[in-house]
Amino acid sequence: MKPSLARRTSAELRPDPSRVVARLFLPGEEPHVARSRVGAIADRVLALDEPTVIELAGRLVQDFEDRHVGYEKLLRRHASIVAAAHVSDQTPLSPARALVLGACFTAEYATEAAALCNPSAVPHPDQSGLEAGQLRVAVSLRAIGEGHISSIGFCAAVIGPGPCWTFQQRDAPVVAGEASLARWNNHQLRAVLADHGNFDELSNALLHALPEHFDLTDLEHALAQTPIDLLAPPSAPAKAELLRRIVSSAYQMEFGLDTTLSQRILLPSAVEERDGMEDARFTRFLGDDGIAEYRATYTAYDGYQIAPRLLLSSDLRHFRTHRLAGAAARNKGMALFPRPVSGRQLALCRSDGENISLAYSTDGYRWSRPQQLHAPQQPWEMLQVGNCGPPIETEHGWLVLTHGVGPMRTYSIGALLLDLDDPSRILGRLADPLLSPADGERDGYVPNVVYSCGGLLHDGRLWLPYGIDDSRIGVAWVPLDQLLGALAMDG
Repeated sequence: MKPSLARRTSAELRPDPSRVVARLFLPGEEPHVARSRVGAIADRVLALDEPTVIELAGRLVQDFEDRHVGYEKLLRRHASIVAAAHVSDQTPLSPARALVLGACFTAEYATEAAALCNPSAVPHPDQSGLEAGQLRVAVSLRAIGEGHISSIGFCAAVIGPGPCWTFQQRDAPVVAGEASLARWNNHQLRAVLADHGNFDELSNALLHALPEHFDLTDLEHALAQTPIDLLAPPSAPAKAELLRRIVSSAYQMEFGLDTTLSQRILLPSAVEERDGMEDARFTRFLGDDGIAEYRATYTAYDGYQIAPRLLLSSDLRHFRTHRLAGAAARNKGMALFPRPVSGRQLALCRSDGENISLAYSTDGYRWSRPQQLHAPQQPWEMLQVGNCGPPIETEHGWLVLTHGVGPMRTYSIGALLLDLDDPSRILGRLADPLLSPADGERDGYVPNVVYSCGGLLHDGRLWLPYGIDDSRIGVAWVPLDQLLGALAMDG
């Protein structure tokens, strides 16, 4: 194998176990546990004398307030959730007791206690305060915490002047956003139900009763108005619950104006992503209408199944996430083109688990049957191939970073060049990897892996942040003309 084309930098990002969030914790309701202990714990808190409560509340604020934004407000919120079911209206809670009660049902979660890996990079919304030749980039991160559950974190970096990449300091404390329900389009729900093979008279009746745009509240109203005969069959309760789960999976997440990008983290919020949000592939999408927004696909995992989902944001502060549908929306590793081609939105996918394919959509939610584009050919990609992020537009074609899995499950990064007007045509491909695990990059949580979810171009160079062994992040670069020359030669 030839030496790698890419040139590594000294920039590195490692996981930081001090980056924690505080989450609602209900003892006895963990997975595979059937008996809730919430009521008994609440009773014990109510039985404490007030001086003890005041002392305990003071220690909690002293020990934890600096680790979280709005710590006391969070504890009061968790206390109100528990009190609604377990504290009598005739038992008023003092401010201190409310904090103690809330703290008993709150736990810290270290968002990247296990690993930090698989970044993607896009231009940052804020380009102020830079020197000539510099670009500020927003980097998405796969943060892996307890139980191997992944979340989507962020940081910022500055490229330049010249071949220099600098990760900016990550601010703390980490902040989880405020979630709310997102609206659906009737046609989108119809497509998702078709994927599940769940069309029956109940589904049809509800789709006809729902408005063109709706949310979970509208679905519940439609269910309440459904003729009882359609709710009588034995399968109806399960179908209704499936509909609730699908519709509630679309949500919005908003972060405060006082948060920086590096403080924000997207934690699993929908049932279908409860065991992880993996490998976000971000691009800055420019529509035919001239409107630009950040778009990403990521892999949702519920402990049993995986599915690609869509993430949308105009500013990396407000996010919307939604289920995708169609034959291409299968398996891991879907990546969106940064603009429509010939009036259609395009995506790379690996719906068969082995080959890179191309799919199209008219609305960005419902995707066509994929057309195979690239299959394993070289020794370093014998097991399977996939993309390493959204295609990057150059004047010579779409530059596609790929990953190949070879013997000993070694992951390497390669590249393809696709025709600008007809991306189903491959103009060039690398015979040898752009980047392979080097000495010092072979040991980690998952050995022998280099992997990226997206690079970008700046000042004549391809910049490639990449995950190392599912443990930490490094950065490499290659002159674009050198890479394009190698692609043309090997094509």
